[in-house]
Amino acid sequence: MREAAIIEAPSVLGLRPSGVEDLPTALLDAGLLDGAGALRAARIEAPAYDPRRGPATGVLNPLGIARYSVRLADEVGAVLDDGRFPVVLGGDCSILLGNLLALRRRGRHGLLFLDGHTDFYQPAAEPAGEAASMELALATGRGPRLLTDLEGRGPLLRDEDVVAFGFRDGAESREAGMQPLPPGLHTFGLDAVRAAGAATAARTAIGLLTHDGSAGYWVHLDVDVLDDAVMPAVDYRIPGGLGWAELEAVLRTALAGDRAVGLDVTIFNPRLDPGGTIATRLATCLNRGLSALTARTS
Repeated sequence: MREAAIIEAPSVLGLRPSGVEDLPTALLDAGLLDGAGALRAARIEAPAYDPRRGPATGVLNPLGIARYSVRLADEVGAVLDDGRFPVVLGGDCSILLGNLLALRRRGRHGLLFLDGHTDFYQPAAEPAGEAASMELALATGRGPRLLTDLEGRGPLLRDEDVVAFGFRDGAESREAGMQPLPPGLHTFGLDAVRAAGAATAARTAIGLLTHDGSAGYWVHLDVDVLDDAVMPAVDYRIPGGLGWAELEAVLRTALAGDRAVGLDVTIFNPRLDPGGTIATRLATCLNRGLSALTARTS
């Protein structure tokens, strides 16, 4: 068993100051990990936001993201070194780079990528230059070197060490000209998850991430993997998605074994949830999923 440690990472450098920076406060106020003895390990403020694309990269805030990723990696690494389980609360999806950099410093790891979008855009196809639509491409070494080769350790992930799970953006991404996912990257789109059942699909995905060459895997949760009908508090809405019970089953399955090393939560926008009801439901779902940690043996 490992105790959770919360790292607040309210960066919007990969998106815009739309409200996702309020995610950590909203979820903690809604009861995330209340009574679980979770340590509040750190809060890392992002540098000032620049709305202009970097001329050399075509990406918003590239240097800020690179520097923030190193700072976040330091904090995640400190939590790991302390024997705790990092729960990183974004912010936008670009925080994934810092989490993975912390793991890359320690060897080879995998990624369970729970997201309604595959986030594999190249800068030329991303309309606003937002790294939050590119983080999976960047993490696997595709994109400007400033963000794909952090500390000279890139790529942060091998294609075969990734499972993209629950996405439903195929038609949208093709129309926008997003580069295709590489053949070595494992995929379970929403239809495949539904056909197998959420828990069964999650077990299969975890099986792909726990081969002998891996030291474990990170779980990335963009809340737009949830059905738009129950999670409208996101900036880029897309119809369909997982239900609450399905996401809970996936999280419990992913976090039950001893190979999961950390979790991040991104993209929930509390400003689109003025009554706080969605924050409360999300915190409940996360608490139920994270309760799987208590069943671990040390």
